Amino acid sequence: MTPDIEIDRGPAANLQTILARIDAARKAAVAPAPKTILVAISKSHEAERILPVLEAGHRVFGENRVQEARAKWPALRERFADIELHLVGPLQSNKVREALELFDTIHSLDRPKLAEALAAEIARGARAPKLFIQVNTGVEPQKAGVAPQDASEFVRHCRDALGLAVAGLTCIPPVAENPVPHFALLQKLARENGLAHLSMGMSDDFETAIRFGASHVRIGTAIFGTRVTVQP
Repeated sequence: MTPDIEIDRGPAANLQTILARIDAARKAAVAPAPKTILVAISKSHEAERILPVLEAGHRVFGENRVQEARAKWPALRERFADIELHLVGPLQSNKVREALELFDTIHSLDRPKLAEALAAEIARGARAPKLFIQVNTGVEPQKAGVAPQDASEFVRHCRDALGLAVAGLTCIPPVAENPVPHFALLQKLARENGLAHLSMGMSDDFETAIRFGASHVRIGTAIFGTRVTVQP
């Protein structure tokens, strides 16, 4: 018997498959978020790989690095003015000004120094993006994010002391673990802090995240395929 061969149907076709799966997962969920936004993770992919997804009508994309986004997206925005760009990777404090110029949403607010840098730049007149606080639900030493037990205090500091527009929480569960307890924990923390949005779930687990109220799912490989190296 001839073995099955995985065929790359192209980003636009993959997009439609993912959108259908999101819709099915929402219908199967007991209490999904009012809306689940697909953030198409285009990091490490060149513009020609992104264009079919843009031409198919999708407008919400995620990048991991300020430098890479700056190299790719201004030209794409000249052609598609309604692009919504999300930063899903770590943000260095010295890159805050550039990040605020490029991104509409930042998913990686993870420490007081960064929060203070964001607040200071916004106070100087920079536009204010939506912000997600990253929670290290697995308490992994190599991973960014506030510890779960510190999350509520950090939310209050960002929102009340610094006046930041905290939209919600985000997490990336440990690779080798069942994501369910991590999604459930993030959902609980969001409810306790009156936050409406949850950014969680990637190519391998987004349907599970939708069951736990994900408002944003971050999907790259299932749309664009294996990543390639992009020279900024």
